[in-house]
Amino acid sequence: MNLLSQLFAPPSPVPSPTPKAKKTPRRGVQIKTPAEIAIMRQAGAIAAQVLKEIATTVQPGMTTADLDQLAEERIRSLGATPSFKGYHGFPASICACVNNEVVHGIPRRRKKIRAGDLLKVDTGAYFQGYHGDSCITIAVGKVSPQAQRLMEVAEGALYAGIEQVKPGNYLMDIAGAIEDYVKPTGYSIVEEFTGHGVGQALHEDPHVFNVRCRDLPNVKLKPGMTLAIEPIINAGSRFTRTLGDRWTVVTVDNGLSAQFEHTVLVTATGYELLTDRRLV
Repeated sequence: MNLLSQLFAPPSPVPSPTPKAKKTPRRGVQIKTPAEIAIMRQAGAIAAQVLKEIATTVQPGMTTADLDQLAEERIRSLGATPSFKGYHGFPASICACVNNEVVHGIPRRRKKIRAGDLLKVDTGAYFQGYHGDSCITIAVGKVSPQAQRLMEVAEGALYAGIEQVKPGNYLMDIAGAIEDYVKPTGYSIVEEFTGHGVGQALHEDPHVFNVRCRDLPNVKLKPGMTLAIEPIINAGSRFTRTLGDRWTVVTVDNGLSAQFEHTVLVTATGYELLTDRRLV
């Protein structure tokens, strides 16, 4: 029995709010209660399941709009709603970015996926008032050695940061681990897009940086915090620009970009991946 079947087996371990019930997101860094964490496990499992299905379904000739349709249908069939659709006007249930596209790519009917592409798919599931948020990079068919290496470094950077998640550590421990992992590879870290807290709101405090900085408070990690950690790694320049659709961000030098993201719970002894695709 996988995690989804366990989580959704009746009776539900957490009482469900009425369909019209809405919670007002709280401000500041939130410590989730055990009941809230139980719901977030379910939201995270849905996001993980959808990304797992996309990774095994995508093939050359499909469009990014095809993947968006699949994601929305599956998110809704699992009892959730897409976190991204309508968020600040975003028109889709996934962000789909190909090759030099960095983040916030709008799925399109004319955007065909080709063999050799490096495809980033980011999605979120909103379940019983809470969000799960995750991103993967997919090698479509056989990709170049450079693309394969970039993907591996991006995923390794994510887990280097996650390994620093434990009570008593700080956000800069996460950022420093990511920076130290990537720097020797010669790749660059996109600095203007960061991770974030996640829960009742898709984006909560704190910002989770991927490089050391002094721009925001260096928050101490405590059990019950839920963080979306998401380093974005470029093969060339770290700098980006936004296209005319006002959403899609690309690298300035047309170089490849890769990203991985997990929603992570700070536990009493370390961390728990709430979007672990191995469990669904």
